[in-house]
Amino acid sequence: MKFDKTDLKILNQLQENSKYTHKQLSLQLNLSPTAVFERIKKLERGGIIKGYSAILDRKSLGKELMVFSHIKLEKHSQEKIAEFERQIGLLNEVHECFHVSGDYDYILKMTFQNMDAYRDFMVNKLTTIPSIGSTHSIFVINEVKSEVGYKL
Repeated sequence: MKFDKTDLKILNQLQENSKYTHKQLSLQLNLSPTAVFERIKKLERGGIIKGYSAILDRKSLGKELMVFSHIKLEKHSQEKIAEFERQIGLLNEVHECFHVSGDYDYILKMTFQNMDAYRDFMVNKLTTIPSIGSTHSIFVINEVKSEVGYKL
């Protein structure tokens, strides 16, 4: 899908605040509200805009502990990979999962109330997935930069 500089400006504005009205965007971009509406619909239909969401403060929700876990699978068959990915998709504690190259097969981003909740998750959920060979976890001390959008 092709998009121009105006589309990029709309995308940047919506990433900053997805609650901007078409009228507010039109004033910022010197376009009519109808033109803004049509451009946004085109970006949605084209799959550039996948959805809209609220960004929550994890600590306010009691998720004090953020953990990244490296996962190594025992076997790399299509069946084992598909089963692992299906089971990871069912775990609410896992916010992001990346299939990666290198010494490990996956990196998981997870949050927990505390270390006890993390331990319970590891013992009773994650390590019960049969295809996991090993895990290595890293605990976040401080979030220095955390962005959900892309600067265009």
